[in-house]
Amino acid sequence: MTYLDYFKEICSMPHGSGNTKIISDWLVKFAKDHNLEHYQDAANNVIIIKEASKGMEDKPAVIIQGHMDMVAVHDDDRIIDMEKEGLILEQDGDFLFAKGTSLGGDDGIAVAYGLALLSDDSLTLPRIELVITVDEEVGMLGAAVIDLSPCKAKTMLNIDSEEEGIFLVSCAGGARIDFDYPLKKAEAKEGTAYKITINGLIGGHSGTEINKGRANAICLMGGILKKLSDAKLLLSINTINGGTADNVICNSCEAVVLCKPIEPELFEIIKFEVSENYLNVETGLNISLSEVKGDFDWYESKEGLLANFLTALPFGVMAMSKDIEGLVETSLNLGIIKLENSSVSLSISVRSNVDEEKDELINSLKEIADNNNTSYSVRGEYPGWAYKSDSPLREKMVRIYEEMYGEKPEVQALHAGLECGVFAYKIKDLDCISFGPNMYDIHSTKERMSLSSAERTWKFLLKVLSE
Repeated sequence: MTYLDYFKEICSMPHGSGNTKIISDWLVKFAKDHNLEHYQDAANNVIIIKEASKGMEDKPAVIIQGHMDMVAVHDDDRIIDMEKEGLILEQDGDFLFAKGTSLGGDDGIAVAYGLALLSDDSLTLPRIELVITVDEEVGMLGAAVIDLSPCKAKTMLNIDSEEEGIFLVSCAGGARIDFDYPLKKAEAKEGTAYKITINGLIGGHSGTEINKGRANAICLMGGILKKLSDAKLLLSINTINGGTADNVICNSCEAVVLCKPIEPELFEIIKFEVSENYLNVETGLNISLSEVKGDFDWYESKEGLLANFLTALPFGVMAMSKDIEGLVETSLNLGIIKLENSSVSLSISVRSNVDEEKDELINSLKEIADNNNTSYSVRGEYPGWAYKSDSPLREKMVRIYEEMYGEKPEVQALHAGLECGVFAYKIKDLDCISFGPNMYDIHSTKERMSLSSAERTWKFLLKVLSE
C-alpha cells in the first residue's frame, strides 16, 4: 500500500481528539500484521519499531513522529456524527479534501508516511521508530504521558507542518485555561426572548493564523452583550454556545437572551460597533437578531456581569518577537464557550515562545477571573522548543532539499505549538526538524491537501532517510 492508500484508510475511521481508540487499535493491528515491535499505552499512544535494513545497521536510528487525532469539525448543513463515522473524500484537481468536514491531513499524513515506510521492505532505511501520539490538538496530552524508553534515536523528523519548503526549528509553549463563571436562576421578568446568532467567520488555527486579523465569535458576542447591558436592555440569559476546540479561532456563536424590546436600528448600530475593525477581513460575517418563543430557564450573574468578564479578556496577539521578524511571540485564543449546569464554561488557549511571558499572561488571566468571581484551572501545559544552534540534521536536510529542488528551504520558528518541545524535553540532545506538505485552512471545513506536494515531500523524506 502507498502512503495515500494508508491516508484514505485513516480517513475512513473516526479519530477526533479524545476519540482515538479505534485508530490506535488499528495501528497495533498493522504492527502485528507486519511482525513489528510495538507498544500501546493506556492513553492510546502507539510506538512501532522496524530494525535497520541490511547495510544500514551502523546508521543512527530515526524517530518519525506525528499525531493520530484530528480536529473534527463539520459544516452546519453536513449531517454526520464525527465520533462514529469516517470522512467522504473528494478531489478537485491537485487538492484532496473531505465533503463538508475537516480533512485531518493534520496529522494523518504523518501516520500515513510512517506506515508506508514500515510496510515497504524494498526500502533501504535505518532503524525507524514511528511514534504516533494522541490528543495533540487539545494540549499535546499524549506526548506529555508517553514513555519513550523503547526509542534509541536522537534524531527526529516531526511531520506536522503545513508548508512545503519550510523547516521549523523552534515553536511556542502553551497551556489551556478553563474558566467557570457562576450564574443563578433569575426571577421572572417581563421581556422578549431573542436569539443572537454570529456565523460566517473565517476561523482557523489559533497559532499560525492568530495574526491575520480574524474575528473571534465569542469576543463579538461578549461585545454585543456588553452593549445591550450598557443600554439597560439585557435582563438575563438562557444559552450561550460557541467554538469547537481551544486552538481554533471561534467562527460561530449563539445566545438566547431575555431583553427589553430592542429596536432594529439600535441593533444595527451595535453590530457595526462590535465588528467594524474586522469588516475588511471577515467579508462573510453574519450577525442576526430574532425573536424566539418557548419556555426558557433564565439565568443571571451572581456578582457582576458575564458581559463584563468576556470583554475584560484579551484576544489575539499580545507581543511580537524582538529577535525574529514577523514572529508572533505571545498570544491567546478564546476557544469554546458553553452554558450548562448554571454556569458558563470558557476554554482559552495561551501560547508563547518565551516561557516567562506565557506564565505572565496566565497570571493576568487568573487576575481577571478573580476580579469577576470566576474559578479557573490550568491544564495541558507544555514547554516551548528552543532553537538549536548546532544541528547536523538541519544542515543535512537543507542541503538535500536544495539538491533536489534547486532552491533553499526557509528555516523558521513557529508560534503554534508542536510536540517537538515535549520530545526535546524528554530526549536529551534531540536533533529535530518539523516539516510537511502543503495543506491549507487546517482545522476548518475548507481544509485541503496538495497531492503533488505530498508526493514531493514523500520523495524528500525517502532521500533524507537514505542518507
